[in-house]
Amino acid sequence: MIKLDKVVKSYKIDEETTFYALKESSVEIKDKEFVSIIGPSGSGKSTLMHLIGLLDKPTSGEIIVQDKKISKLNDDQISSLRNEFIGFVFQQFNLIPKLTVLENILLPAFYARKKLEYDPREKALGLIKRFGIQGKENSYPNKISGGQQQRVAILRALIMEPKMILADEPTGNLDSKTGTEIMEMLETLNEDEKITIAIVTHEVDIAKYGKRIIHVKDGRVV
Repeated sequence: MIKLDKVVKSYKIDEETTFYALKESSVEIKDKEFVSIIGPSGSGKSTLMHLIGLLDKPTSGEIIVQDKKISKLNDDQISSLRNEFIGFVFQQFNLIPKLTVLENILLPAFYARKKLEYDPREKALGLIKRFGIQGKENSYPNKISGGQQQRVAILRALIMEPKMILADEPTGNLDSKTGTEIMEMLETLNEDEKITIAIVTHEVDIAKYGKRIIHVKDGRVV
């Protein structure tokens, strides 16, 4: 599904100093996989996540998504691919405070660059019912719990029917019980919907949900 081939991400600090956020690393994530990317703070796992999510470009090396080399695409093409291919879930939820639950879920569809073959509102309402937050459609993010906010964030990630969900510390702001519920929700999406799941975490217990674990240390996939 997505392959990083000998990618490097570096930053020039001054004329004599270069900082390597990610040293030469290769990673492959297969269709329908559930993988965990684990490493301590500063290990390079966030940089790796940004590259997998097409949020950044490597200094060298190649990113290949479904046989498309990202280096051959322009910014608009990369943006479109990212919007349609990947659904993002963040630790901070990143919901828009002035939008309702339903409006937050529908947001990616509003920015869609292609004609959708389904009614986004109907799909959103179906997801809300399926994942247990019915009755909250017209509530604002500050009026619902952290666990409910993360469910909204996951449903927002699902609205474009992505091939992959990329989750950055998805349980970081949740208590252990709610965190377990969120991870079980991601498991269900992987097993029942066959959506590829990649989570980034520093917690061993959360990483164990992955069928395969990718370790990152000192800026390198080990």
